[in-house]
Amino acid sequence: MKNKPYVVGLAGGSGSGKTVFLNSFLKHFNQHQVCLISQDDYYKKVSTEMTADENRHHNFDLPECIEIEQLETDIYNLLAHQTIYKQQYTFNNPLAKPKLLEIKPAPILIIEGLFIYHYPNINPLINYRIFIDAPDDIALERRLKRDLNERGYSAQDVMYKWNNHVMPSFNKYLLPHRESCHQIIQNSSNQIEHIVAHTQKIASDLKAQLKIT
Repeated sequence: MKNKPYVVGLAGGSGSGKTVFLNSFLKHFNQHQVCLISQDDYYKKVSTEMTADENRHHNFDLPECIEIEQLETDIYNLLAHQTIYKQQYTFNNPLAKPKLLEIKPAPILIIEGLFIYHYPNINPLINYRIFIDAPDDIALERRLKRDLNERGYSAQDVMYKWNNHVMPSFNKYLLPHRESCHQIIQNSSNQIEHIVAHTQKIASDLKAQLKIT
């Protein structure tokens, strides 16, 4: 594909710090230099009438929960320099009104998500693979803080999903790809300076390599 955007992959387990890394990384570019497509926005719709128990037992941490064909199509369109439109995922919250995302092509395309290295039609498209890693206990602490405070889950629900969905999926679909990544970032610290230093170095190297000013 002529003048294909340079593709950066970003993956890591729940609570590893992908969002913090991504927010810091994007600050090193303007809106015309980089665009982002997130696997989270491609979750298949599920019933909004789930009971709390049904929600607890529904496993969202599986590759087949993603509208993979649509995700692939949108990635290919961005690589072909076409703008795409996608509804933002609201984490199955019936009270949240999803935004319509307009994603314009750019010289750098970031693909972010749990399973991006697992999908055979997406992984080969990625030029530079980043893996955000964190010890299990720290990742769980971050997940508990997020889900209790931001999503209204009970501690029991969070622990059930962690033990039965999150960790089994991480070990099966994500961990096997860690050693094939170009950059493995250990994020055991909650100090933002640690992440900023990594994002600044990677962004600077990419700008030099791609001659982006």
